[in-house]
Amino acid sequence: PAFPYKFKFKFSGCPNDCVAAIARSDISVIGTWRDEIRIDQAAVKEYVAGNYPPNGGAHSGRDWGKFDLQKEVIDLCPTQCMWLEGEEVKIDDKECTRCMHCINVMPRALRPGADQGASILIGAKAPILEGAQMSTLIIPFMKVSKDDEYEDLIELIEKVWDWWMEVGKNRERVGETMQRVGLPTFIKVMEVDPIPQMIKEPRSNPYVFWNEEEYRAASRETSMNSGPVTKRKTSCLFIF
Repeated sequence: PAFPYKFKFKFSGCPNDCVAAIARSDISVIGTWRDEIRIDQAAVKEYVAGNYPPNGGAHSGRDWGKFDLQKEVIDLCPTQCMWLEGEEVKIDDKECTRCMHCINVMPRALRPGADQGASILIGAKAPILEGAQMSTLIIPFMKVSKDDEYEDLIELIEKVWDWWMEVGKNRERVGETMQRVGLPTFIKVMEVDPIPQMIKEPRSNPYVFWNEEEYRAASRETSMNSGPVTKRKTSCLFIF
């Protein structure tokens, strides 16, 4: 079968996403890392002392006053995962959302981690039929390397194509198809687990749906343990 409509790729080297892949392409491949941000504490002190210009000197046309590490970096962290211990910067990397703000402000002191790969987002488009649509994070981290000829990425792309060509309507972008059938259906076909980043908003309706297969499996498991049989809620409390 043919593609229902056009299909765009965009590639960004880091989460700054200067090419706006997250907003304009059917599949976005955005460089990321999954280990700890590398910190040069000596360089941090140089920024505080005013010896290194913040933001790579991008705002040096005016006198903005002395660089304030607490105000300009730590207080602006969206997940509040950074703090100061004496003169050293500490980061709780498990809470880091890869916004790149701290790295952009102090590029000589902070660097992305060494274990690098890509995040895969699917479903963005510019306004055509139903308005603009942002892409959804499907794969938080994937190792991509020319050494294995990008096999994992190509396999995912082909899986998306096969499903879209089968289910998509004429002149329907893949993001619109995902929206029509529902994200839970899409991630089930893609064989990926749901993650918090996929949640659009908390659920606002009281309806609860039961997965019959899971209920029967839970019943068998409970009966084997000689306990009371109870129904298990399997629907998500959030809207994807």
